[in-house]
Amino acid sequence: MKLTQQRMVSLLAVAVAIGCGGRPEQASAKDAQKPIVMAAATADAPPAAAGSASVNGSVKFTGTAPTPERVKMDADPQCAMQHKDPVTKQDVVVNPNGTLKSVFVYVKEGAQPTAAPKTPVQLTQHGCMYEPHVLGIQVNQPFEIINSDATLHNVNCKPTKSKPFNIAQPTQGMKSSKQFTAPEVMVPCKCNVHPWMASYIGVLDHPYYAVTGDDGSFAIKGLPAGQYTLEAWHEKYGTSTKTVTVADGESKQVDFEFK
Repeated sequence: MKLTQQRMVSLLAVAVAIGCGGRPEQASAKDAQKPIVMAAATADAPPAAAGSASVNGSVKFTGTAPTPERVKMDADPQCAMQHKDPVTKQDVVVNPNGTLKSVFVYVKEGAQPTAAPKTPVQLTQHGCMYEPHVLGIQVNQPFEIINSDATLHNVNCKPTKSKPFNIAQPTQGMKSSKQFTAPEVMVPCKCNVHPWMASYIGVLDHPYYAVTGDDGSFAIKGLPAGQYTLEAWHEKYGTSTKTVTVADGESKQVDFEFK
């Protein structure tokens, strides 16, 4: 006897729960009717702070760039059909100018906590990949998770400072909202249905962070005058720290390098 679509979705949700060691939370039917909102390449820009200083720079890569590993999506036709070109893993992306993409750069020491903005940061499941791969958010800032694919996904996030969560989203257009209650760098998220899907979230109690993009650059603005310790985090190459002192209205150049 053929399974109905509704029963298939239910069975898949149970499979996710077993694979994750617990029952995933279910998005509501009301959420499923909400329109799909695509995430930007990086998190929404943090709100303007009281300071007038800034730190700009880039994250350089030295050595031979590793060959990108292809993602095999054939097991789920809904994933494969959305990509005309081969998809590669996002753990190490060396830009054409010799810089690294998806490096989280933030003020590790010296910044004072600020109130969380009300604008949500979004994590979208699109083409069976997380967008963005690396993002930043403030403590208690709204965090929206969206499934834009016509296939089952789940977001299994495992912070150690906040309450972990595992959300099943079997229907296209589903949106769920969460918050992180304590700073943590970084929070790993994955999809148990599609094991190649991974994302990392930097949770801070201030807005002084950035994520490098296609040119490997970053800019942290709105800093009050003072001395700060900056840290650059990369999922494969670890961390690197530097100290910088800025005056009101001053802009400093700080570059990082991973080998």
